[in-house]
Amino acid sequence: MTLRNKRLTGSKTELAPADSPLTRRGLLKAAGTLSALSLAACGSDDGGEDPGPVDPGPVDPGPLGPETLFQHGVASGDPLPQGIILWTRVSPATETPVKVTWEIASDSNFRTIVDSGTFTTSADRDFTVKVDVQNLSPSTTYYYRFKALRRTSLVGRTRTAPSGAVERLRFAVVSCSSFAHGYFHTYRNLASQLDLDAVLHLGDYIYEYPSGGYGNVREYEPENEILTLADYRMRHSLYKRDADLQAVHQQHPFITVWDDHETANDAYKDGADNHTPATEGAWAERKAAGQRAYAEWMPIREQDAGTRIFRKLSYGNLVDIVMLDTRLWARTLQTGGVAGPAPTPDPARTLLGADQEAWLSAQLQSSSARWKLIGQQVMVGNLVIAQADDGTPTILGNLDQWHGYPESRARLLDLLRGPSGSNAVVLTGDIHSSWANDIVTQPSQHDEGRGSLAVEFVAPAVTSPGLDTPRIQELIAEARPINPHVRWFDTVKRGYVLVDVTEERVQGAWFHFEAIDTPEPRTAAFAAAWSVANGQRALTQDSEPAAPRSDAPPAAPV
Repeated sequence: MTLRNKRLTGSKTELAPADSPLTRRGLLKAAGTLSALSLAACGSDDGGEDPGPVDPGPVDPGPLGPETLFQHGVASGDPLPQGIILWTRVSPATETPVKVTWEIASDSNFRTIVDSGTFTTSADRDFTVKVDVQNLSPSTTYYYRFKALRRTSLVGRTRTAPSGAVERLRFAVVSCSSFAHGYFHTYRNLASQLDLDAVLHLGDYIYEYPSGGYGNVREYEPENEILTLADYRMRHSLYKRDADLQAVHQQHPFITVWDDHETANDAYKDGADNHTPATEGAWAERKAAGQRAYAEWMPIREQDAGTRIFRKLSYGNLVDIVMLDTRLWARTLQTGGVAGPAPTPDPARTLLGADQEAWLSAQLQSSSARWKLIGQQVMVGNLVIAQADDGTPTILGNLDQWHGYPESRARLLDLLRGPSGSNAVVLTGDIHSSWANDIVTQPSQHDEGRGSLAVEFVAPAVTSPGLDTPRIQELIAEARPINPHVRWFDTVKRGYVLVDVTEERVQGAWFHFEAIDTPEPRTAAFAAAWSVANGQRALTQDSEPAAPRSDAPPAAPV
């Protein structure tokens, strides 16, 4: 970086042109800005004698914040080629608004600060800080930190998206992190994998249940089921204080969407299975509270006052990431539970809503990237429990998924079937299990990959319990022969998926833990890898995962 003068204007440090004259006075001012000290006025630069800095006398350094001021760590997200979201939260001793300074640098020692500024936060936004930094360089690793009340946060590490030609990308895909069910070994493992471009979290980042209501390994804060804005904020606070979650946020940018538990189980636009208006108040108020807390506490670029999360992020000519909302934007009431008959036709039934469907169609049709990664919440691949003699499904598993909304699913498959669906890879969470699926209209139309319209990688849960009850295991085992499009699955183990992208193929590699109910660090074991080749629409099995990149930038200091 070319050395340039800095001058303070308003709340942001602006950079003067590189050819500005660097006088003795200017040098003193630049040094003062970079060291966050205030210098007294110097002598003029009109040719007279410069008497040097004037002693300002005693300086009040201001109050000292508590040692726990930055107890929630740091985070970043929604990378653009020139921009990134930076996030933290302060925990002051009083309710007085706090002015927080942020800095972003090209090195972890902050010798070369490329931008800085201030953000004033208050109780109105639960003392969270979110900055949308612009004018950065594409495909670049940066380091950032926050300062307030004479305290300094952890140093975070983030990375902007590339532009132009890109040879390779690596993403981790995760979902479903029930604090009460165990420890976040997945997050700790991913924090050490420094070659990742981003972590995609497909929802259920938090859970709404009371302590002991769903899992009993760890206790919740608050201990009650969360209903109010204060409740949702406190639950996010608990999660962000987890050391393993802090570690992965410190090292990688996140790209996130919510699922149902960020508000309540089996949520839809106008209600939720785990919401009783008579005793828990209006659903609209609870949904708004969950959405507001999510916008405050997550490193997501906000749209429509934090109520819209579907968006596209481009990674050069190699990948467009299209993130959807299959929960709160427009979903209508689910038709059934774990298993049930195929839904009867209903033109009013929808999963995405007409506006989001039109937006998705436009994104796929206009994309010029080699691959389209569609990040969303519920499984697209059928899970047929029973079928008629002609192959028509009669009993379907988990009607909370896309096949519980057959009209919406048919329109999605029409998109995938056409040219705009070429090289589409669906990334899914929600179901607490691992699946490698060819996406077909009906399983009976699948013949060794023929008939597949696209592929789907379903991520296991970070901690939430898998499909391990005896009855569910029996149903899946009995139905295996009539679901040939399900190429591989594991319904029990927890972990993550690594998605490795080149021009020639996209690989999903699953990694699992044997147990997540003890806090001791664990190593994930490779479970399976499946790929789709450029121009193909069906999966092939790989014998091993793609090797990590060897040129990963240094970690943020721990």
